[in-house]
Amino acid sequence: MTMENINRRKFIGSGLAAAASLSVGSSFASGLKPESVTLKRNDEHPFNPRTINSMPTNSLGRTGYKVGILSLGAQAAVETPGMEDEAERIINRAIDLGINYIDTAASYGRGLSQRNVGRAMRTRRSEVFLASKTHDRTYDGSMRLLEESLNSLQTDHLDVWQFHNVQRKDQLDQIFADDGAMKAMQKAKAEGMIRYIGISGHFEPLVLLDAVDRYPFDLVLLAVNAADVHYLSFKNYLLPELQRREIATVGMKVATRGRMLSSWTPPPLDEQPARLATSLPGTINIKEALTYNMSLPVSTTIIGVDDVAQIEEDVKIASEFSPLSEAQMKEIEYKTLPIVRQGLYFRRWDLGA
Repeated sequence: MTMENINRRKFIGSGLAAAASLSVGSSFASGLKPESVTLKRNDEHPFNPRTINSMPTNSLGRTGYKVGILSLGAQAAVETPGMEDEAERIINRAIDLGINYIDTAASYGRGLSQRNVGRAMRTRRSEVFLASKTHDRTYDGSMRLLEESLNSLQTDHLDVWQFHNVQRKDQLDQIFADDGAMKAMQKAKAEGMIRYIGISGHFEPLVLLDAVDRYPFDLVLLAVNAADVHYLSFKNYLLPELQRREIATVGMKVATRGRMLSSWTPPPLDEQPARLATSLPGTINIKEALTYNMSLPVSTTIIGVDDVAQIEEDVKIASEFSPLSEAQMKEIEYKTLPIVRQGLYFRRWDLGA
């Protein structure tokens, strides 16, 4: 892959010292397209030659990229201190098995996730579509996080950079303010530091609908699983509009850190974080969880794993995937009714919020 030779530190420094010259806010809502303010690039997307023989693929929205239906989320072992060697084995094995999209974030493991992914990217960057995120809502803060991401991931560009877990309208207002993070996204795209602009959310579907009304995002990372339809459903209230706009969609929280799975044994309540605390095991198995998500109209589904054996099992499920019928999907949804709260712990449960 041929990349433009850009001095990252000069780019970041000049960005922090001066206000971005790109217009944001009302101009996006009035129809300004990203292409009108970004440089044209001729370099190719990443390519993993194993993907096509490993699992079905989907178009990643309007990007032109063909993504495998299963992708790696760089949490779980990959963000856990003391598991650096296992993390590197997981990442390399995932790519060897045909995974061609990896999702991480500046905040995962306080940066450890990106550093672990970066060790693999030294030699395998050209094989995967690489996604990271900024949790800062300001221009300056996001620019700093972008430099950190690029350094940690040992790359000179991200394929997609996303706003991390946008929950409320006031956060969108911060992002689109004169000194907001959207200006960082636009500046980074214009300079070739990122290819595409994305947004992620777990909390409430209408907030992300508001976001895509404000700006023509390339990708939306959304929390959706077999319990989703029972409460503040992203499947019902967000996915149809993303499809209509041909925005790339990436599903996450497929097993809710194992809490959806019947194989999961809840630890003692006093050892669980309050927002996650439950005494109930899950009610579906990993094949049901993954196959349900893969049957949704999403481009790909990311999942975190604890060890190499889990990514091998997950890829095997993807390789054997056949879409579920509507009746089969409803059956799995029904199974999750007793565990809606633990399956959707990341939703807005305080209706007064």
